[in-house]
Amino acid sequence: MRLLHQDPATGLLRLRIETPSDLWRVARLLRTGEKVGASTTRRDPEAPEDAPAAQRDRRRIWLVLRAEQVEFHGFSHHVRVTGPILEGPFDIGRHHTLDLAEGEEFTVQKESLSGGERSLLEEGLESRGEPTLVVAAVDWGDSAVVRLRGRAIDPVAELKRTLPGKRYASSSREKERGQYVEEVATVLRAEVPNAAAVVIVGPGFFKEQVAHRLLELAPESKAKTRVLPASEAGRAGIEELLRSGRASEVLRSSVAAEEAALVESLVAELGGHRASVGPRETAEAVDAGAAETILVLDTLLTDPEAARILDVARAARARVFIVREDGEPGRRLRGIGGIAARLRYEWRPSAPGR
Repeated sequence: MRLLHQDPATGLLRLRIETPSDLWRVARLLRTGEKVGASTTRRDPEAPEDAPAAQRDRRRIWLVLRAEQVEFHGFSHHVRVTGPILEGPFDIGRHHTLDLAEGEEFTVQKESLSGGERSLLEEGLESRGEPTLVVAAVDWGDSAVVRLRGRAIDPVAELKRTLPGKRYASSSREKERGQYVEEVATVLRAEVPNAAAVVIVGPGFFKEQVAHRLLELAPESKAKTRVLPASEAGRAGIEELLRSGRASEVLRSSVAAEEAALVESLVAELGGHRASVGPRETAEAVDAGAAETILVLDTLLTDPEAARILDVARAARARVFIVREDGEPGRRLRGIGGIAARLRYEWRPSAPGR
């Protein structure tokens, strides 16, 4: 994300969307009731009768709406903002939908930025040019491949097969297993040109066979590929890798990997006194200056209690990290109250809720 202009007097921000992760951030940055502007197309009711048909039908203009609904479409990589037109060359008061995508600019006017909104903006501004990382968790008959780009986790393929066991004829068994290696390696080969790194994980020796075949198919993949152990394959193996921290050097630019590792670290601290969970405990830890990192679900950003906690936390120079509720880390955080903190030192709340 790029900040193109900021007017402290009016609260106007002009931003450019540069990555799929930025769309996720924009959908959580925009609030109902705010003025949102963008370039769009709309039927021109004032076009003269002798104007070309294309100009009579649609015209590209800049419109400012008062947002009534903000929708994030992760699959198609769009944010849709719907509301009545406040500023534009025509149709003032009528409803319109702005369709925001990568590469486009928009404006939003905010009276003030909350602690959560500031964290979203800072994360976006620091994450410009997020590289694409490919992760494959593989084993015989159960493999999954995803792309990581910032917060975005895009499935590429799930390759599930029932392969013959040892009691079947050796030639038939080896043929089908060889075909499966070829299939997984071919999927990865297609990802190599656009990937900054390819991480192959899984139990046993199947991952080494896939990596070897990938190197034969795409020799340029050698410098990009890392092979690491994991106890599981498929989507479970990918989640295990993200929260384990084993690939931290390769995945250091992935916010999704950092998200999983932070939640895992927080859960590991629950047995001691270096973590607070839930709104009451976390608020008390923040007020005491004990909070180092606050983890909060994106769905709580509009909650008044959570907003106060985040504002105080940022004022105390604690880090605020927003967790997607729709992922595995988010489900784990939801299970312990939706908001929690890793602490600077051992600390006990006045009335522990655990």
